[in-house]
Amino acid sequence: MMDEEIQSLFDNAKNIVFLTGAGVSTASGIPDYRSKNGLYTTDTTGKPAEYYLSHACLNNEPDTFYTFVKENMYYPDAKPNAIHEKQAELTRKNRAAIVTQNVDDLYLKANTKHLIEFHGNLYNVYCQKCNQSVDWHEYMQSPIHENCGGTLRPGIVLYDEGLNQSNILNSVNLMEKADLIVIVGTSMRVYPFAGLLDYRNPKAEVLAINQEKLNFSFPFKMIQTDATKFFADLKV
Repeated sequence: MMDEEIQSLFDNAKNIVFLTGAGVSTASGIPDYRSKNGLYTTDTTGKPAEYYLSHACLNNEPDTFYTFVKENMYYPDAKPNAIHEKQAELTRKNRAAIVTQNVDDLYLKANTKHLIEFHGNLYNVYCQKCNQSVDWHEYMQSPIHENCGGTLRPGIVLYDEGLNQSNILNSVNLMEKADLIVIVGTSMRVYPFAGLLDYRNPKAEVLAINQEKLNFSFPFKMIQTDATKFFADLKV
């Protein structure tokens, strides 16, 4: 059962901002990065997994980068779960926006409006040489662009790359106007994403729905639970 006080927070909010991370997609079968069995903890080569998702790896060892991304990052059969669906529904009612760290395309599959993919999207593939967009299915066959021989890459922000500035500005703008900020499935430890909280409307309620207990220096409500069940119970 949904707590009445929490339900009323959602009922009364007009400008909800969801800040979301990998924990949103685990129920869809996409492993997160930093949990006990996550992508960043299972590497056996002696190099940190962050290296394989870095601009340096893409430049210096393009074949290594390609193999890692293809084998570990793409889950094209994954489907949105209750979290994506309920949040997307609120965006379609123009009552919410989503700023996500996820690059897995599930919010778009759920027909989300008002979405900022802070770190890009794996399925937006382009050629580094001619800049042409390429269907991701082609990328799964080869990292070489058959039109010009250039190297293909996914449109995600790699380690040691800069973020899209308009994404940052638009996210800050949303935070300043929010009347309810809901953190879901993220530890809020990765910057600059975590820094978005510094721009929150001081009058906004902040709610964290996460398996792991979070700590912030400002007042917020912590709901330590399975976010999938929480959103399944939430009425929108």
